[in-house]
Amino acid sequence: MATLLRLATAGSVDDGKSTLVGRLLHDTKSVLADQLDAVERVSRDRGLATVDLALLTDGLRAEREQGITIDVAYRYFATANRSFVLADCPGHVQYTRNTVTGASTADVVLVLVDARKGVLEQTRRHLAVAALLRVPHVLVAVNKIDLVDFDGAVVAGVAKQVAEVAAELGLPDVRSVPVSALDGDNVVDRSTRTPWYDGPSVLELLETLPTGDDPRHERFRLPVQVVLRPQQAVRDPALVDYRAYAGQVAEGVVRVGDEVVVLPSGRRTSVVGIDTADGELTEAFAPRSVAVRLADDLDVARGDLLAAVDDAPEPTQDVEGTVCWLGDRELLPGARVLLKHTTRTVQAVVRDVEGVLDLDTARIEPADRLRLNDIGRIRVRTAAPVAVEPYLDHRRTGAFLLVDAQDGATLAAGMVGDPLARPQDRPSQYTI
Repeated sequence: MATLLRLATAGSVDDGKSTLVGRLLHDTKSVLADQLDAVERVSRDRGLATVDLALLTDGLRAEREQGITIDVAYRYFATANRSFVLADCPGHVQYTRNTVTGASTADVVLVLVDARKGVLEQTRRHLAVAALLRVPHVLVAVNKIDLVDFDGAVVAGVAKQVAEVAAELGLPDVRSVPVSALDGDNVVDRSTRTPWYDGPSVLELLETLPTGDDPRHERFRLPVQVVLRPQQAVRDPALVDYRAYAGQVAEGVVRVGDEVVVLPSGRRTSVVGIDTADGELTEAFAPRSVAVRLADDLDVARGDLLAAVDDAPEPTQDVEGTVCWLGDRELLPGARVLLKHTTRTVQAVVRDVEGVLDLDTARIEPADRLRLNDIGRIRVRTAAPVAVEPYLDHRRTGAFLLVDAQDGATLAAGMVGDPLARPQDRPSQYTI
């Protein structure tokens, strides 16, 4: 069975993201005949000599009219070795919030850089987002090499710029590939026009990159989504005492007989059963969705966290973290919001705005407010305890959202602690 890879694209405006995605879809034969016919027809109507593959992903009318990507476009394709969920993210600064959305669940972020322009501010912003979200792999496509006459020295210079920014941000795994999305060089197949590059194509890398962490090396975490009490229990005596706590295993593995703690209450118990739609299990790994039965009749509700007793987080009402501010209005100290952590939502107040990320220096500079698309450090006080963990070590239980209590709009995507801290035990890899 082919493994699944979640991929997000990013980069500055006109770097060729949609064209590269279209090329991937086209050259892997993942485009239906009627879709390709429609794109060919629109390309002819525009007087283009070749097919504009960007039209395969720029599905909104406004996108096609302006020639830009506005919303995140999700596409699905597969090869003999792997299946892919691809999020084509916008390049404009005002749509950075969409890029955060697309990259939040990605295993790989594919950042495009125009070989003629090198690293721009928006390139830095997207690399910073990848660093903050701790995306495991970053693949940089140095695009439009046909417009620099396939000059290897130019590409090497751009790759060096990327490596310097990646080092500042603490990105551990960055690989650069020279490509021409328009002509297909090094996208799916290796190009004969880049003899100075002997590395894999973009698709070859995507097919071989490892996905996720081994859940056997993680501690068990399961946010409770719903408490199950079958309605037919009144008619079936065997179900009268049935109670299970359903959710998706966020990290690790749970086995029948394991001791667990319910947070934030701190009550301990053990697992006596693991149920799924396909029957009972003796163990379940992340990211399996299961219903867990416990030995004791405890007060467990949606928003509680089941965790391994030997490494459980300490619930707190003081949350410090780094956020990507997505709201149109400024964030000021004293703002009242809702904090959503896994399946738990609590009232909160922003105690302090400590600073904003300077994309040129990759450092937090003092600031008293955050504006749209700013990345900054804040402190939040919640009305009830939440079992947060450092995002650097726990990508699922270290993430949170700030939500507008009035209209439910998402205001910020947050990461507990300092995700830009450099992990000392993970070697950096910058290759081209």
